[in-house]
Amino acid sequence: MKLIAGVDIGNSTTEVCIGGIKEDGRIRYLSSCKRATTGTKGTLANVSGIKDALEEAMGILNKSVNELSLIRINEATPVIGDTAMETITETIITESSMIGHNPSTPAGAGQAVGTILYMEHLNQGKAEIPYIIAAGSETTYEEIARQINQYSNRLNIAGLILQADEAVLVWNRLKNKIPVVDEVKRIYQIPEFKVAAIEVALVGQSIRMLSNPYGIATLLKLNGEETKAVTPIAKSLIGKRSAVVIKTPHGNVKENILPAGEIYIESDQIYSVNIDSGAERIMEVLENAGTIKDISGQADSNIGNMLNNIKTGMGKVIEETDRNIKITDILAVDTLAPVPISGSLAGETCMEKAVGIAAMVKTEQLPMRKIAEELKRQLHIYVKVAGVEAIMATLGAITTPGTTLPLAILDLGGGSTDAAIIDRDGKVKATHQAGAGELVSMLIQTELGLTSRHTAEQIKRYPLAKVESLYHMRLENGGMHFFEEPVEPKYFGNVVLLHPDEMIKIEEDIPLEKIALIRKEAKRKVFVKNAVRALLKIAPDHNLRSISNIVLVGGSAEDFEIPEMLMEEFANYKIVCGRGNIRGTEGPRNAVATGLVLSYAGGSHGNE
Repeated sequence: MKLIAGVDIGNSTTEVCIGGIKEDGRIRYLSSCKRATTGTKGTLANVSGIKDALEEAMGILNKSVNELSLIRINEATPVIGDTAMETITETIITESSMIGHNPSTPAGAGQAVGTILYMEHLNQGKAEIPYIIAAGSETTYEEIARQINQYSNRLNIAGLILQADEAVLVWNRLKNKIPVVDEVKRIYQIPEFKVAAIEVALVGQSIRMLSNPYGIATLLKLNGEETKAVTPIAKSLIGKRSAVVIKTPHGNVKENILPAGEIYIESDQIYSVNIDSGAERIMEVLENAGTIKDISGQADSNIGNMLNNIKTGMGKVIEETDRNIKITDILAVDTLAPVPISGSLAGETCMEKAVGIAAMVKTEQLPMRKIAEELKRQLHIYVKVAGVEAIMATLGAITTPGTTLPLAILDLGGGSTDAAIIDRDGKVKATHQAGAGELVSMLIQTELGLTSRHTAEQIKRYPLAKVESLYHMRLENGGMHFFEEPVEPKYFGNVVLLHPDEMIKIEEDIPLEKIALIRKEAKRKVFVKNAVRALLKIAPDHNLRSISNIVLVGGSAEDFEIPEMLMEEFANYKIVCGRGNIRGTEGPRNAVATGLVLSYAGGSHGNE
């Protein structure tokens, strides 16, 4: 029995199917496995991950890799995602003109306006001036409270700013209760003797004055031009519980605007669309452009820099010049992104409209041929680049029990969404489009302001809950779950992800409802819209109602909510849609790898 391997190199995972070809040409599926893809899809760095996956799959059979007669790999295109901002306004603060802040543990409630005075200069204060006192972490909270209580008898102390995380400890010891904001790490960059406004909201509420540009203007007595300049600060403080804004009359506030720029789409002619038009308009122009040769961006603009970086980055990886690298498809998605306010004292950001982009990159060289040659050199086994991903996925999907021709498939991967239709005569029509799981992760990370892409990946994969006591948690669907034993105290009061093996604590202080909403919207923007876009391209007469059955395959088809979203969408067209179960054993995974094995035998298959 001849042993062959089908290898599917994806953006995130590399999957292998080992098949035995009998003398009569029938297939016996023997083993399968998946490993993380090493390097960028379609580059020589993939070879290491392929070898690991082959060793694991053959190890299941207690055989070595050199017993394989043939390795068949998919023809695939790298897909790279990045974010293009729409209307980036960077507020550069010199001499600390305006500073926003949002500590998580303030104390007291209300607003206060006064002149900044360092704690060590309390003895220089004047009775007729209201003061906001700034205290460094070198002074203990007991000493801070003692001095504030002592000087309150002769000074008008309206509020307090602390460097340490000790607002509650100080506030509890004050005779006259005032709003206290803490965690201003660079406290001595606050200019002394300048006017400041601080605000602390009641528990469960958010500030109102300092999150409103006219509120800031009221407290700090700003003119029209100054009010316009503080708008980014006000926006950055929306929904926060506490804030401090400081005005220096001689400070400089200026704006640097990098234009969002235009996208140029080259087909039979050059089409252009500005990023400011939004994702819907970008995709409309893209669909009307026909067969795309290349996509580029306006020079010295945000989108131009982003697309150039994608081409340059891919050129370095595959050692090819930029002019030989073409972007043949993009998926644009509207989103919001936190833009840093330069010069602030606590890393403040404000949310600005942005466009998320996934780009499909093609090169004049055939990267999979290089991979095949390197595998052959290292393993001394014949390696063949066997077919287009979508077509191979369709062949694999047919092994799902209950399927019949004609059949459509959606291969939901990490970098791309592939669609194909196979008719009753076995003819396949396919399309390969940018945008899938990695773009979803990028949108989640961007909109939630997460520092780690890994955290965004976990949020994408697992449902949420809020641990409300040591014995119960509230699920994101509103249900309650009770524990037989008390949970670890570290989870108490925190949002967690429900991994099958353990709860994963989300370190960022973000409400459960916000995380769930952004996660679901990111998946709808990417997967639902891209699935419809892909199927419209290949459906008979470009009519979705001409499709009767859709099988979902690929890593993202394992997601706990994406298949349900797609089932709801396609139910409107009376389409039967569901997760595939490749060979009746693999679930939606391994479709391409299985198709590569199946296509070798001309389509006859059996699972003995």
